[in-house]
Amino acid sequence: MTYGPDYPDLYRLAATYVDKILKGAKPAELPVEQPTKFEFVINLKAAKQIGLTIPPSVLYRADKVIK
Repeated sequence: MTYGPDYPDLYRLAATYVDKILKGAKPAELPVEQPTKFEFVINLKAAKQIGLTIPPSVLYRADKVIK
């Protein structure tokens, strides 16, 4: 299981920074932004290999389930 930032969303955020810099903004003056979108991923194949059973209530909360 992992809970972390949504990487495609981070790439879009990086693109907005590049756009601002190309339009003349100084990188030192741009605010530092933290991720706003997170995702919860469960790898059922890995869980099965180590003998872990994931309850259905946890599976329902996952954004992605790897089978």
